[in-house]
Amino acid sequence: MAPHKKGAQKRGAKLALLDEGGFSLKPSVRRTWAPRGQTPILKHHFNCKRLHAIGTLVCEPDGSEPDLLLHLQPRSIKEDAVIAYLEALHRQVPGLIVLLWDHLQAHKSQKVADYLARNRDWLQVEWFPFYASDLNPMEYFWSAIKGKPLANLAPDRLDQLQRAIERAHRRTRGQPHLLHEFLIASKLYEPDLIVKTEGESQ
Repeated sequence: MAPHKKGAQKRGAKLALLDEGGFSLKPSVRRTWAPRGQTPILKHHFNCKRLHAIGTLVCEPDGSEPDLLLHLQPRSIKEDAVIAYLEALHRQVPGLIVLLWDHLQAHKSQKVADYLARNRDWLQVEWFPFYASDLNPMEYFWSAIKGKPLANLAPDRLDQLQRAIERAHRRTRGQPHLLHEFLIASKLYEPDLIVKTEGESQ
């Protein structure tokens, strides 16, 4: 078992795997089906407005009981947004948390460091290696919703995009086997995690 899992298990803590992402009004173009001779055409206004996201896959140290939390905002993610999100995470996930995240500049700021130091009673931080985004299961969530639910979507406004993302989040959150797939794809857990969890639910 990896050190962060052992530490979380020993303390009776939850694992929280956090990552930031972004969504643009520019559609994610994907191959699709259409009648022969009727090529699908996407129409959009080349609007570069974006929604910025903080997402967290929360689970037990053994990968069981996964949940997916998501926050969206039009402004870029900076230190104040990170701290506000951690406060909300603490309210939504009571008890001890072992947080795994990357070396984003907002995570390394002095203001965030001071916040982490003041909250060591419930929050322990571990760092993903540099340039190892594939180890974070949230990366697979971003890819999954851009590849299917948001594929070829061409919204005109940010509120339309936000509703589509929130629908995709709700659907994904309601399918624990998909969250397990994200954990397994990240190589943090072995494939038998799914078998074990599905067996317990039968």
